[in-house]
Amino acid sequence: MDFDMCGPCRRPDVDAREAARARQLRLTKPPGSLGALEQAAIALAALQGCAQPTLERIWISVFAADHGVAAEGVSAFPQAVTGEMVRNFAHGGAAISVLARRLDATLEVVQLGTVNDPGPLPGVVRVMIAPHTANFCEAPAMDDTQLRQALQAGADSVARATAAGTQAFIGGEMGIGNTTAATALACALLGESPAVLAGAGTGLDAEGVARKQAVVARALDRHADADAPLEVLRRLGGFEIAALTGACISAAQRGMPVIVDGFIATAAALAAVRLNPGVRPWLLFSHCSHERGHRRLLDALDAHPLLDLGLRLGEGSGAAVAVPLLRLACDLHAEMATFEQAGVSTA
Repeated sequence: MDFDMCGPCRRPDVDAREAARARQLRLTKPPGSLGALEQAAIALAALQGCAQPTLERIWISVFAADHGVAAEGVSAFPQAVTGEMVRNFAHGGAAISVLARRLDATLEVVQLGTVNDPGPLPGVVRVMIAPHTANFCEAPAMDDTQLRQALQAGADSVARATAAGTQAFIGGEMGIGNTTAATALACALLGESPAVLAGAGTGLDAEGVARKQAVVARALDRHADADAPLEVLRRLGGFEIAALTGACISAAQRGMPVIVDGFIATAAALAAVRLNPGVRPWLLFSHCSHERGHRRLLDALDAHPLLDLGLRLGEGSGAAVAVPLLRLACDLHAEMATFEQAGVSTA
């Protein structure tokens, strides 16, 4: 691979953080009264190395891939949907397409391998690893080469974002069966039971959730000897999950903040932090999704998401929805008057 997963990550700027914290204390409001908005502005200041951060240039990469475990009947939708949604992204009809337009964000789709291949499309980067991963109930999801290719695809997206002068990166995903893969990965990394983490995904009923739990349990039993995070990712992850992991690591190494989306993106973020702990300060968590295991993942990362809207779409949509809030946090931080400027008495 061109990038070293274990290589050092940039360190947040302590001086910028303290300057931003000091400014918050001088603004015309009781200290802490803007809650998470204050903390977001301070965090961005440290990550941008600037006491008054801005968040205008956003890059969104949606990684699409199919999963062999879909053969186990773990999704309410047929596998052909992944490729169909790649076409929908390219034509601007998906939720993330709408959000990207409204945010004036750059949106790219990275196709890593789908059973239903729509062929070359505008705005779609083709990194065709294989039509799908292996069914991890029967074999490791990826071989070593496929894992490296997927991780590199994520790093390459961050490289494109960096070259474009991006101020924050959002990684989204699309892949029928990927909540099952993310659940298996999360269970292995956290030592949790599928009964705790497996949720409804695309809309499974109780019987479908029970089937998903049983499938994940079989996979965990088959791959119980995988203990290193990279091997867990290889055996239980997916191409798009590994790409998200690679993107998180590469972004932290380049000094690029990552706005983390929902359950699947957070599972990938946990894998990234387990592979390289220096990644963690560069992760901003957008929302807590409706997926059952997401809160457990957030707790494991000591993450405090900005929103809780019952979302469970993926695509990077929850992270995109949080961008206006982060922009407002920056505006408040920069444009509010200080007590001295406004001639207002302090406490």
